[in-house]
Amino acid sequence: MIGSWRVKHRRLRERLTGSDAWQEFDGTCIMQPLMDGVGNVEDNWLDLPAGAYRAVGLRSYDPKSKLWAIWWLDGRTPHTLDVPVKGNFQDGVGTFLADDTLRGKPVKLRFQWSAIAANSAEWRQALSDDGGKTWETNWVMHFTRT
Repeated sequence: MIGSWRVKHRRLRERLTGSDAWQEFDGTCIMQPLMDGVGNVEDNWLDLPAGAYRAVGLRSYDPKSKLWAIWWLDGRTPHTLDVPVKGNFQDGVGTFLADDTLRGKPVKLRFQWSAIAANSAEWRQALSDDGGKTWETNWVMHFTRT
């Protein structure tokens, strides 16, 4: 995933409310390696209809635990680093989990990377408010290498 990408976003307008109203927008992502390949950082441009913003994704790999950790820093709230999701890749799918909160209530958070090829990939974010029994996908990104 190192390199420059065009990103097509599809995101639920409201999370865990039963909404089926989606918002679509474009973006870009430039990913660079860190720490001799055991980490990377991505600079994201998200062009939402309400206004564009930047965000940073930071990843690190721990060879001892064989887990990746992913942090997200939203440029609209630049002093708030999101809780890290942790996980790994199995059979070509990366699944990363964390405990988080939404509207003051505990939720499980899941990132999934899939369909990873030389020039494309897909990322999905989902939330669960029932301990992981069911998941609501609320954000999908389709990456195309530029």
